[in-house]
Amino acid sequence: MNKSQPKRVESASELIDARIAALGDWRGEMLARLRALVKKAEPDVVEEWKWRGTPVWSHNGMVCTGETYKSVVKMTFAKGASLKDPAGLFNSSLEGNTRRAIDFHEGEKLNEAALKALVRAAVALNKSSARG
Repeated sequence: MNKSQPKRVESASELIDARIAALGDWRGEMLARLRALVKKAEPDVVEEWKWRGTPVWSHNGMVCTGETYKSVVKMTFAKGASLKDPAGLFNSSLEGNTRRAIDFHEGEKLNEAALKALVRAAVALNKSSARG
């Protein structure tokens, strides 16, 4: 009796790679740039794949997500309402008490320094919440 080989489960990082490749347009390029910035800001971030296809970056809890839509790439910060945003990056989901998001459109320039600072602040907030 032959035992069938178990199906190999792709890692979250592989699934994110596949999503970037499948998009094949500016949205894939933007998602790849955002991913690189998150990893540069916090090298110990963990990549996850949730809700049937959303890239998630976590460190002591969820930091942010990278969602792709037809005309926007959205980066949602799980505790964004608690973060200082001196550069005014948040431009979406501003009405909630917890999350905040940044919608990136085709051709937009990234404020890389401010975005990395926001990621670092989100990680620091998660770390301080984890201690208590």
